[in-house]
Amino acid sequence: MIRLRRPATAAALALAAVTTAVLGFAGPASAHVTVNPKEATQGSYGRFAFRVPNESDTASTTKVEVVLPENAPVGSVSTMPVPGWTVAVEKRKVDPPIEVHGSQLTEAVSKLTWTATGDAAVKPGQFQEFPVSMGPLPQVDRMVFKSLQTYSDGNVVRWIEEPTPGGEEPEHPAPVLTLTAASAASASPAAQAAPAGQAEADDDEDSDGAATGLAVAGLVAGLAGLLLGGLAFARTRREPAPKS
Repeated sequence: MIRLRRPATAAALALAAVTTAVLGFAGPASAHVTVNPKEATQGSYGRFAFRVPNESDTASTTKVEVVLPENAPVGSVSTMPVPGWTVAVEKRKVDPPIEVHGSQLTEAVSKLTWTATGDAAVKPGQFQEFPVSMGPLPQVDRMVFKSLQTYSDGNVVRWIEEPTPGGEEPEHPAPVLTLTAASAASASPAAQAAPAGQAEADDDEDSDGAATGLAVAGLVAGLAGLLLGGLAFARTRREPAPKS
């Protein structure tokens, strides 16, 4: 029996080692601060949420600071109330000014700081989202939001490392919003030709309807002819033959 148990134990240990190597043993390390959704369109407005999970087993998250990228200022930034949290908005001067709906703005939001009040801190095993509305989004490939997460025990986690294309994810990555160019599909000739194509389809439907009407009329006329012919034939059979 002992000889049978040892190989099973060895196999289980080997499987555990492989699982740890592939999936990673420290689960909380992958639960970093993120921005959701992760993609948006340049020049558009959107609602985004900074998702902050609590990675500590003993302390709660009491403050979250999000720095907006200096190289990609946004003209309009507004926050949604989060129960039990206050938010402080810091601004900075921008040069050249940002044009928003014909107006020239010389200031832009540079930092958002949420602070928990009462018992609203993010406790172990929980996460909190902090919604923000932003726009028009700048003409850049991505926005990197360096963030700081402060715990009730005084520890501060700095989510400020920028990911590199094709490289491994850093230990403390900053939230990244990927921006794509606005689609020109609505202005393309194919899109503009859509109404004409629809008109052709309507013309085809009208033609089909006319053809169907003519076919029905012909069928009715044919049936009427057959009926009259049958009546005439029956009448001739009832009439007596002329005497010679």
